[in-house]
Amino acid sequence: MTERLNKTSVTFAHPFTLGGVEEMFPPGTYAVEMTEEQLDGLTLVAYRRTQTTIELPSGRLLNARQLMEIDPADLDAALAADAEKRSVQP
Repeated sequence: MTERLNKTSVTFAHPFTLGGVEEMFPPGTYAVEMTEEQLDGLTLVAYRRTQTTIELPSGRLLNARQLMEIDPADLDAALAADAEKRSVQP
């Protein structure tokens, strides 16, 4: 199967958490990667997401990073909560 990798970044203005992770992460811009595989047998090209990861700070070492697999719905919820906090600030 053919796979493709999409890289993007997301920015949080406030501290945030992700579902399934108890740790609070600081505001900032984070790299996100989505791996998708091509679906075979269709008359048009289509892809299915197989993995989503985010690069997060690791609390152990200064400037250390960790790559964590996440549920895209958890990322969407965290971004929505951050946007809501932005809209209520003066």
